[in-house]
Amino acid sequence: MDGGALSVTLVPDLGHVSPQDWDACACPEAALGRPLDPFTTHRFLRALETSGSVGAAAGWEPRHLIVRNGGQLVAAAPMYVKSHSQGEYIFDHAFAQAYGRAGGDYYPKLQIAVPFTPATGRRLLCAPDMDDAGRAALLQALAQIARDNALSSAHVTFCTEAESAAGAELGFLPRVTEQFHWENRGYAGFDDFLADLSSRKRKTIRKERAQAQGFGGDIRHYTGADIQPAHWDAFWTFYQDTGARKWGTPYLTRAFFDHIHDTMRDDILLVLAEQGGRPVAGALNFIGRDCLFGRYWGCIEDHPCLHFELCYYQAMDFAIAHGLHRVEAGAQGIHKLARGYMPSRVHSLHYFPQPGFQKAVARYLADETQAINDEMDILRDHAPFRKQT
Repeated sequence: MDGGALSVTLVPDLGHVSPQDWDACACPEAALGRPLDPFTTHRFLRALETSGSVGAAAGWEPRHLIVRNGGQLVAAAPMYVKSHSQGEYIFDHAFAQAYGRAGGDYYPKLQIAVPFTPATGRRLLCAPDMDDAGRAALLQALAQIARDNALSSAHVTFCTEAESAAGAELGFLPRVTEQFHWENRGYAGFDDFLADLSSRKRKTIRKERAQAQGFGGDIRHYTGADIQPAHWDAFWTFYQDTGARKWGTPYLTRAFFDHIHDTMRDDILLVLAEQGGRPVAGALNFIGRDCLFGRYWGCIEDHPCLHFELCYYQAMDFAIAHGLHRVEAGAQGIHKLARGYMPSRVHSLHYFPQPGFQKAVARYLADETQAINDEMDILRDHAPFRKQT
């Protein structure tokens, strides 16, 4: 596919692209330090591939979009052929059911996304000064591939607001959903955060932390060289338990954790609750330039409030100590509101080559967006913060 001076091709895995070329588009800011987020880096996406966590058998078949100007890679997008809607967290089951009732096959579909990762970040990865041309080339290619192959749809999930606006100009349908994020308002310590809360919420959180920390052991942070293979053995047990209860089958393979141990330890915060040195619960976080991304939690013993402590409060402690601006604690979870995590908009883009279906989804999304806006207004009125703040 050729877009003037720009040519667009597909590659079946990131083994066909050098880490340097991919990351020059995915995280050019990393030349001066840590990436904004690690999820679109070559090392993260390649770990999913080489570990067998994605592939045709998993229903996430890589077909990454590559845009070159001459021989130089100037834009890219992690794209997958999907045979289901699992592991996406922007739910389109209603679209799939409606498409099926109309007599169509919803799957396969195209998805630009980071598999199993409900964290907002750039999805249309462009070299510096190539944002406008690169985004246009990627989105136009995405739509054309869907049309040429008679696919039901193409999607870009957990994209930035700027990417959403660019897609809307090119005929994609923008969608707004919500998550709950915690904002670091320049706190010097956790007590400063508590001082921002109403008295009742402050007491509740102190009680939860005391209960959790009284579980009969120690809570430890591991990152970089402090993370040992034995820690992943323990966390794999936690992850399997949580995955089996939530999804039926865990998305990630055991080999994935070995790969990120080798290539991403400096991007990881592992929070473990240990009794006599034996981990009984844990939370896996990824460290961005200004955000801590909570991803997975699990346990082999139930202790009151330990989930809140490891996933939310320990993440806040780490963010404060390291000057991070926010914590994103994953998908869903209105219970996060009482713990200082406020509703935040999440953006995605959707394209349906069949014009009638595109119009029907557009009407649905208009109503959904209004409902989301109304809900966020209500939730903000029930925020745990003192009214004067």
